Amino acid sequence: MLLTFVVLCYHSMISIFRLRTLALFLGDLIFFCLALYISLYARAFEAVSREAFLAHLYPFSLLFIAWVLVYFIAGLYEPRSIILARRALSATLLVAQSVNMVIAALFFFFAPIFGIAPKTLLVIYLIVSFLLVLYWRAVLFPLLGLQKPEDAVLVGSGQEIDALARAMNIAHRAPVRIAKVVPADTPGLSGAIMAGIEGARARVVVADFADPRVSDAFPHIYNLISRGVRFVDALPVYEELFGRIPLSTLNERWLARNLSRYSQTYYDALKRLLDIGVAVPALALSFIFYPFIIFAIKFEDGGEAIISMPRVGEAGRIFNFYKFRSMTGNDHGKYGGGGASKLSVTRVGRFIRASRLDELPQLWNLLRGDLSLIGPRPELPALVKLYEQEIPYYGVRHLIKPGISGWAQLYHHADPHHRADVEDTRDKLSYDLYYLKHRSLLLDVVIAIKTIRRLLLKGNA
Repeated sequence: MLLTFVVLCYHSMISIFRLRTLALFLGDLIFFCLALYISLYARAFEAVSREAFLAHLYPFSLLFIAWVLVYFIAGLYEPRSIILARRALSATLLVAQSVNMVIAALFFFFAPIFGIAPKTLLVIYLIVSFLLVLYWRAVLFPLLGLQKPEDAVLVGSGQEIDALARAMNIAHRAPVRIAKVVPADTPGLSGAIMAGIEGARARVVVADFADPRVSDAFPHIYNLISRGVRFVDALPVYEELFGRIPLSTLNERWLARNLSRYSQTYYDALKRLLDIGVAVPALALSFIFYPFIIFAIKFEDGGEAIISMPRVGEAGRIFNFYKFRSMTGNDHGKYGGGGASKLSVTRVGRFIRASRLDELPQLWNLLRGDLSLIGPRPELPALVKLYEQEIPYYGVRHLIKPGISGWAQLYHHADPHHRADVEDTRDKLSYDLYYLKHRSLLLDVVIAIKTIRRLLLKGNA
């Protein structure tokens, strides 16, 4: 009974995250429309007829779809950004709205079939929509009560529990504030939890039920449910907030429950078709850059321009991984005893790495089926051998094809390049496992959009 209630409470908390996203989305659309009406009025300072408003609303509604996508790329709908973001909302909105105006200008320039002249209107609309959406998100949205935090008691021990407590207490839009932390090894744990609830007047208990010490303590206090106290499993909340799997929960039971159905026939077939559909035109377009890149590499040191290196793919299969050479040679990943490459990045290499042009030959791997657009980062065989010895369950990331981009590539920013690093790789595995657990076409689209955003903004996703 308690377990069922905990699951329901967990889903209610997660639904709060998603309800916020839905509320922001609907509010943005409403204020897009309101901004259009005010802009039409401000352009001529006269009442806007219903016919005139609808004549503008139809073409602008097509733009609203693109504008929401820009907001999504900017991270304005992401639960982690809504709760944990540090960047100023006004700066992000201004950049997003400026991009939206460029899209609108191009739209009306190339599609003048609507018979409206929006040049002045677009300038007015940029100002009005920015102010209205900022007012909606910064002032009105908090008044809805969807982000009013409740006091909570956190029960558990370990790095994930500590990180969750810090995140909840420093985040400006967290659904709960941790008023009391009760470690799992506290003597008389049931009594300590009761005392913590009473002392903090908490209505929410966030607990690590995967810890036997914690789960054994709760049958004695389940009657608090009737007093309105809600119980939430801490680790799934951690997963939702941080986009990674707590490695402390990883065991055979977790793998059987979450990865036993990793082979999704229809999804895998459609994903392969999408990979080919992207690879063919992208490969054709990439040939434009080949002569210039090859000439620059040859001119600098006369070495080979395109190199291949072994990588571990799906099911542990070794394949040749192609890229433009950006270092002083090709050591094929044989780093030696020091665990780091003795090569250095060339001047041309720095440029093609920064612009991601060195990755263009990977489109051949994509077309051949060695890689997918989205998946874990392909690793060198020697490093895989080391990591499989040092990191439990590391090999499960090879259940699927590696990818040109992926969840870990977006959110793990300490990825070791050209060296061995067990701890950073252990950390990265938690993101790979999150993708393995949740992978779908929708998540792939999200990762693709965020990859584009990262390339354009040159920042973290």
